Amino acid sequence: MIKLIIADDEPLVQAGIKSMINWEEHGISIVGTASNGAAAYELILEHSPEIAITDIKMPVMSGLELVKKCREEGRKLPLFIILTSYEEFNFVKEAITYQVVDYLIKLELTPEILLETVQKAIERIPEQQAATQPPDNIYLIREQFYTRLIFNLFESEEQFTAQAQNLNIDFSYGSFAVSYVEIKSEKLTQMSNSKQLNLYTSSLQMVSELISRYIPCHVLSLDMRHFCIIFFLKDEMEKDYKNLIRNTLRQVSVMLFNYYSANIHASIGSPVNSPLQMSSSYQDARQTFARVNEETPILFLEDIAEDEPLKNVFNISLFKEDILKAYAEYDEKALYDTFTSIIELFDNQKAHYVQALDAASNILYLSLSLLGNGEQLVSDIFREKSNGYRSLYELTNTEQILEWMKLLRDGLCRSFTMHNKDYKNHIVINVKKYINEHIEEKLTLNKVAREFNISPNYLSVLFSKNNDIGFSDYINQSKIDAAKKMMTDGDYKIYEISDRLGYESAFYFSRVFKKVTGLSPRGYMNQNPQ
Repeated sequence: MIKLIIADDEPLVQAGIKSMINWEEHGISIVGTASNGAAAYELILEHSPEIAITDIKMPVMSGLELVKKCREEGRKLPLFIILTSYEEFNFVKEAITYQVVDYLIKLELTPEILLETVQKAIERIPEQQAATQPPDNIYLIREQFYTRLIFNLFESEEQFTAQAQNLNIDFSYGSFAVSYVEIKSEKLTQMSNSKQLNLYTSSLQMVSELISRYIPCHVLSLDMRHFCIIFFLKDEMEKDYKNLIRNTLRQVSVMLFNYYSANIHASIGSPVNSPLQMSSSYQDARQTFARVNEETPILFLEDIAEDEPLKNVFNISLFKEDILKAYAEYDEKALYDTFTSIIELFDNQKAHYVQALDAASNILYLSLSLLGNGEQLVSDIFREKSNGYRSLYELTNTEQILEWMKLLRDGLCRSFTMHNKDYKNHIVINVKKYINEHIEEKLTLNKVAREFNISPNYLSVLFSKNNDIGFSDYINQSKIDAAKKMMTDGDYKIYEISDRLGYESAFYFSRVFKKVTGLSPRGYMNQNPQ
């Protein structure tokens, strides 16, 4: 049996949904109901339901907050169906970003609509279960978690703690240090994409296995040439951590060369006492890497003399709020403005090639890891490049890197625009549905806009751009279609039809009717007798 929970702060709504469908007939068991998001979350932890029907606004924790919490914790299930009212429609866009199955307007809810949506969710369950169960998916969730950690992208300590507990990651160590690593091979540029991928994945596997024999660690992939190593240092390791890490990395480099004719260059940031400070150690490592070379392939921040200034490395965390907002909300304007600001920083300082490359690498990695379909999306943007998005590492000057960033920016903006167009089409579809279901009322732009909690001007523009005719013309056409049906199906007088359809007078109704059909109401009735 498929397990389902219902969350709504109105007991009548809960009862209505429970009785609306014969759930057992469709292989569904309702395992619990909740009156707020916090209680619903407890039900999710207890029963692991495949489907959750939740009101978007509830006390303690809203339905939107519940969906967000589950998705940020890496939960693919339950699949969420959102209940909303017209006045809550402004929340729907955010709900869509968390890949809810659908949203249903309470006043329009029927057994047929509910069952159709539930069946849609049921069809998606196997896909989500396949994505949830295998170790590969847990690996990806962990990678996203560590990505947020080293780039300082967690919104709060509570969010970090909840995700760490859910992923069962132990941070009870004395300190932590982060290393930035590059794979070096003379053959790399001569290899095909598939061979580069094989070298990279094989190298990462070897690095992880070898280092973990000596030091607890996590190896995090960055791109096809770079990765970072997060060292978990026990109390007894802290005193001599530099020699321990250096000797371990040297052994790893020798083994890589023996097996794959490749070695590594690595920089290591200063140890930190809290996992939430890892981003500082990571930034240290990125800056220190500018001093790494063939003579000094492994370098610690502390090895650099205090009077030797380090080159500035691009700090992505300065833009993190804007980037997270743009990616979470598919906000093409925020994305365009943020990327353009970064590009302009280097456009005025073209000599800063290393920093520009660092900025592009950071943005690339965040795009790959934070967007739901990041790998496919970015690959499509660079599909005409011989080496795809990895062509970034073939660029030799700042101007080329900025052009690469512009290509990524414009491609993501196009993708976001298409995503939002689908959302806007959804609004127009529901507005048209509302008009047809309230055709006997007096419908105005202001009234319908209020129902959907959007401005009249926005609704008018949205309707014109996503429909063959404008808002007023659509209402007139729909009312006249209803009038024609009443003329052919019933024994109504013209003034009665006018009154039922909300017109101010029979005279005005007749004028609109003739404008739309080319005939007067009487003329139409004569041509189409019952």
